[in-house]
Amino acid sequence: MNGECDLEKLVQNLAPILRPDRYVIGSVDSWPDPLPEGLLATIQEPEALTVIAPVAESGGLGLEPSAVFRCIRLNVHSSLQAVGLTAVISTRLARHGISANLLAGAYHDHLLVPEGDAERALRVLEELSSEAERVKLQ
Repeated sequence: MNGECDLEKLVQNLAPILRPDRYVIGSVDSWPDPLPEGLLATIQEPEALTVIAPVAESGGLGLEPSAVFRCIRLNVHSSLQAVGLTAVISTRLARHGISANLLAGAYHDHLLVPEGDAERALRVLEELSSEAERVKLQ
């Protein structure tokens, strides 16, 4: 499960993909049974279980879909020990006024961005990767 650690290579090979699903982030008091289809992630916190669920499943969990997010998966296989990727991405998106919540998976990083900013965030990440590739070629 070793991934890439070199920041330059990571940025050059981001290959971001905008997933089609729409997500809600919220908390539930206990683990849902049965487990809803399509959960993107769960995080056990002291206060409650945070779930990132598709909008279609949010009502069954008692979540209010007041803020809807889209997920951008970075297809580069990043190491969980890589340094700086989150900072580079969040800094670039922040310059464009785009909020991002980052999740690290074993193979890829996932960004949750407000639904209205999703297409723009994807373009910003594609531009970032393209710029890094051009610098490498010079």
